[in-house]
Amino acid sequence: MRSHTPALTELGLGTAQLGNLAGPVSEEDALGAVDAAWDSGVRYFDTAPHYGLGLSERRLGAALARRPRAEYTVSTKVGRLLVPSPGTAHLTDDEGFAVPAAFRRSWDFGRDGIIRSLEDSLDRLGLDHVDVLYLHDPDDHWEQASTTGIDTLVELRDQGLVKAVGVGMNQAAMLTEFVRRCDVDLVMVAGRHTLLDRSAQEELLPLAQERGVGVVAAGVYNSGLLATARPLADATYDYVPASRELTDRAAALAEVCERHGTTLPEAAVAYPLRHPAVGSVVLGARDAHQARTNARRLAAGVPDALWAELARLGLIPDGCASPATSGTGGERS
Repeated sequence: MRSHTPALTELGLGTAQLGNLAGPVSEEDALGAVDAAWDSGVRYFDTAPHYGLGLSERRLGAALARRPRAEYTVSTKVGRLLVPSPGTAHLTDDEGFAVPAAFRRSWDFGRDGIIRSLEDSLDRLGLDHVDVLYLHDPDDHWEQASTTGIDTLVELRDQGLVKAVGVGMNQAAMLTEFVRRCDVDLVMVAGRHTLLDRSAQEELLPLAQERGVGVVAAGVYNSGLLATARPLADATYDYVPASRELTDRAAALAEVCERHGTTLPEAAVAYPLRHPAVGSVVLGARDAHQARTNARRLAAGVPDALWAELARLGLIPDGCASPATSGTGGERS
């Protein structure tokens, strides 16, 4: 692993829900989620300005304020600059967060925009540096993100304002190009290294392992289809209603899990960590109960016989990786 890459706990807390994703979360529940994650051994916390137009960062910073700074890792993101929008403050955000639309998101992977975004994030978090800074979803901005964007992140890393730099996306192909062409320490891949979507295994994970670039897996439930012991009738896949084909595949996975005394969500959490390039799985939580459930799912452990049967049935690739997770939530480098 690259020297800049911080040690990450196998389980990280994603804080989009702390930004009122898909519905309000109380201050008490937001604090409880962070406290419960901490008590479960989580020391990696991921956020972004996009999450609740800054609300997630403010809540995370407040929850961590009484914790020793050297004991945890925080990542945030740049690329969506928050611009005050008093004319829409009476409306509700239209990108899935139950917050007033007092800001608008402006795509900006230029140097000035990135520096301003980081300064604003540090203010909301109450920190003097973040450990990891990701370019956030630069799908339509490759040219600027891969040049000025990465160059600015490296500059900030050299200045000590961030310790490691990378890119977070919901696709594997462009992340692969960032690893191939740019000076990145980490990538966060959402939804593309799961029991149902293994596209990251084609090029991204082997190349990251070869280059010593760390990988963080997010979206391992594919937004809901893998989050319950049996797929629900109204389950979503990548935030839209799941197709019958995907629901049937998830049901087949669930049946095998049950035969081996485990559950579909437990397998969904454990699977990404089987690849040696993956250092952490980031799961969201709306409250303390969900945070404790995340930790319990990782700690449950999954028998090797399950993976063998899934491979035999063609539900996962044969020999995709050797077991790597300890199931303890401890650090990986």
